[in-house]
Amino acid sequence: MSIRLIVIDDQTLVRQGIISLLQLDAEIEVVAQAADGSDVVALVQQFQPDVLLMDIRMPLVNGIDALRLLQQAQLRVPVLMLTTFDDHQQVLEAMLAGARGYLLKDVALDILLQAIRTVAAGGSLLQPALTDRILQARNDTAGHTEAESLSPKELEVLRLLAAGFSNREIAAAVFKSEGTVKNQVSAILGKLGVRDRTKAVLKAIDLGLLH
Repeated sequence: MSIRLIVIDDQTLVRQGIISLLQLDAEIEVVAQAADGSDVVALVQQFQPDVLLMDIRMPLVNGIDALRLLQQAQLRVPVLMLTTFDDHQQVLEAMLAGARGYLLKDVALDILLQAIRTVAAGGSLLQPALTDRILQARNDTAGHTEAESLSPKELEVLRLLAAGFSNREIAAAVFKSEGTVKNQVSAILGKLGVRDRTKAVLKAIDLGLLH
């Protein structure tokens, strides 16, 4: 079964190049493309994609505004953002607006394909190199009350979440059972007041917990 994909990027050569590469994979079907996010709602409604691959910086309607249009229309298609290394603040805004992951535009094809499969399957993707840049760019020391509510072990698990580790990988790293780690992750989500792992990492970044 193929993964239906829409690609939105204002740079024609970049967009066409991405599509050409993606079409080399038999599991990927690019069903539509656009140069900005102005028609994102209509495109999603018409083509029912499994994943939306979208640039952050675009004229007219940029990636973040397009995400908000999807939210307003209550369309829950997984969105994977393409960005440059200097877009750390916009990446944070995009993730808070509902994006499921982000990748640098110079990412290798195999990583891009794996990212598409990950978000299509319901997962999230935080690329470590850019996550590190976001952490370095943030100097927000607010939220100490919430920071103090997390135990040292929970902070360790949170840092591993930010690095993109699965529960099984975290369990191996901290020498705990996968069930114990799952309970710790649930506790972290509760203390941060968020519903999923991606939002937990973003909230932790915003509160300065991962410096």
